[in-house]
Amino acid sequence: MTRDALKTLFHPFASGTLGMPGEGERYLFLGAEAGQRPPEGFAASLEAVQPLRSLYRGLEAVRQPVTPLIEGEDFDGALILMNKHKGENENRIAEALRRVRTGGLIVVAGSKEDGVQSMRKRLDQLGLTGDSMPKYHGLAIWFARPEDPAEAIAKLAAKPVRVDGRFTAAPGMFSHDRIDDGSELLASRIPEDFNGHAADFGAGWGYLSVMLADRAPQAKGVDLFEAHYEALEAAKENMAENCPNVPARFYWFDLTAETPRDHYDLIVMNPPFHEGHAADHSLGAGMIRTAAKSLKIGGRLLMVANRGLPYEPVLKEAFKESGEVCRNARFKVLFGRR
Repeated sequence: MTRDALKTLFHPFASGTLGMPGEGERYLFLGAEAGQRPPEGFAASLEAVQPLRSLYRGLEAVRQPVTPLIEGEDFDGALILMNKHKGENENRIAEALRRVRTGGLIVVAGSKEDGVQSMRKRLDQLGLTGDSMPKYHGLAIWFARPEDPAEAIAKLAAKPVRVDGRFTAAPGMFSHDRIDDGSELLASRIPEDFNGHAADFGAGWGYLSVMLADRAPQAKGVDLFEAHYEALEAAKENMAENCPNVPARFYWFDLTAETPRDHYDLIVMNPPFHEGHAADHSLGAGMIRTAAKSLKIGGRLLMVANRGLPYEPVLKEAFKESGEVCRNARFKVLFGRR
């Protein structure tokens, strides 16, 4: 299903309010998603950037050239599709200001839930004043790249965050500025005598993998699977800093649609439970089923979830044995044994 904000992004061109980019022009497309073709007459090439594996694969499926990391400079313009992460949205605008030529057009679009109204005020405060157009329950904002955007870039660019004095993360990553309470509860239940091969499903910036290495120093190794490319890069840094002697492999993976090739003795997991802005436990359910396929016979899944999420029936269906390890006021740790 096409996000309305994607249609909003192209509407100023489709309506004739903005002139169509011409043949030979290059536009950067940050936060790109599949589902909406540029309007007829939009002749510029689009260089799409999408670090989230599921959305990246969607673009690949429609044969849109895409990369997980921003590359290149001197673009004629940029399109930015907002999401719910304020810091990530601001950083994408900073990147567009760095990489678009002076006078080039920068178009930003999002919904109310994405914080687009607040973003418009923020851009006005930074002197990035242009025009806007509401459509499809969202808002498109556009402005010309100023000659010297250094001050705006400095205020918008994402800055690495140091967590607990030993981890590095950045805006846009899950729990980027603190250790997640649910992950901390799960970490306390990792068996200290574990000495097999482990995997961290939805590893984020690597907290659970580092804690597994701390609590179970005899572990033979850990594989980290994460859907957000930049979070996985942070996980590489955090593993190298905190447990350099633990064998680790890193996989940019959509665990709801891709199945790991190896099998494990233990999988730890704090699955996402939001799709956009709505709670959706089917994401975690899909990861539970993938975990069941990825464990050796007798292997164990340890996962944490909000207390109200109904994962127990999925665990019972997918595993030979399952149950609850512990709970507190907000979270529960569940297990499944194959």
